[in-house]
Amino acid sequence: MKYRKMGKTGLKLSEVALGSWLTLGGSVEREKSKKCIQTAIENGVNYIDTADVYSGGEAEKLIGEFLAEETVDRKNLVIASKVYWPMGEGPNNRGLSRKHIMESIQGTLERLNTDYIDIYFCHRFDVNTPIKEIIGAMDDIVKSGRSNYWGTSVWTAAKLERAVAVAKSMNAHPPRVEQPQYNMLSRYIETEVLETVNHLGMGVVTFSPLAQGILTGKYNDGVPEGSRGGRTDWLKWDLNEPNLEKVRNLIPIAKELDISMANLSLAWILRCKEITSVITGASKPEHVLDNVKTTEIELSQDIIERIEKILGNKPELPGMYQPPDI
Repeated sequence: MKYRKMGKTGLKLSEVALGSWLTLGGSVEREKSKKCIQTAIENGVNYIDTADVYSGGEAEKLIGEFLAEETVDRKNLVIASKVYWPMGEGPNNRGLSRKHIMESIQGTLERLNTDYIDIYFCHRFDVNTPIKEIIGAMDDIVKSGRSNYWGTSVWTAAKLERAVAVAKSMNAHPPRVEQPQYNMLSRYIETEVLETVNHLGMGVVTFSPLAQGILTGKYNDGVPEGSRGGRTDWLKWDLNEPNLEKVRNLIPIAKELDISMANLSLAWILRCKEITSVITGASKPEHVLDNVKTTEIELSQDIIERIEKILGNKPELPGMYQPPDI
């Protein structure tokens, strides 16, 4: 396993992380979930990502059970959780108000069976709460030792710039890491977010690297019965013939390199040095073992160019437009 520094902090994260959305404490049986965590740790993964809303708190509970049962050194792990989405019916049981943040961090620590977490993410931006209230609450959590750092998830470049500037004006801890979606089919962060986080000295940990399984090739010949594509609407935007054709054309490159499509997709993300870690899901230990192989793969410039030609979706960066000759 290789490790990268999280922005300009001293914290080092494994290039491949283990996430828990929909899997740990959810669709995967509990003992198998714990085996996935154990396998990840045994293979050098030190970053475990979760959120209070994942499976209604069950993901955090399962990780907490694992920490209590296994002889694992907590100091060797980087555990992250998130706050924002509703955890109840009350009007104050959602968002980023000071009340909800403070109550949520307490619930998270109890479910995780730990005195502190390493990163606490604002799971989205809250337009209904003043930015100073959000930063003040997160600063207090860091100063109290309940989290070592705080970060953001799916915040725009402008919101990140504002948050860091406001934190500086308040003499408060700024966000140190952003967690956006990023994969071969979703590249919006290449336009402004990556440049902004690099300028601000923030790390980047990405989720949905396989586009909910599309980039593994599992949907190339249709939607398998019982698969996520058949059970939910989460794939409706990306599960289309043009994207499937891209995956079919990428498979020969993966075979040429003697790696899986998942490895190719993850390695393509890690080609970007601004990215600290890729959050991966796993429903069985074998998935974990395949994912961690990615840290050994470096794509050549020729391979990257061939992939770009197949994808044909590289965003135009601001200022790149050139008017036609008259």
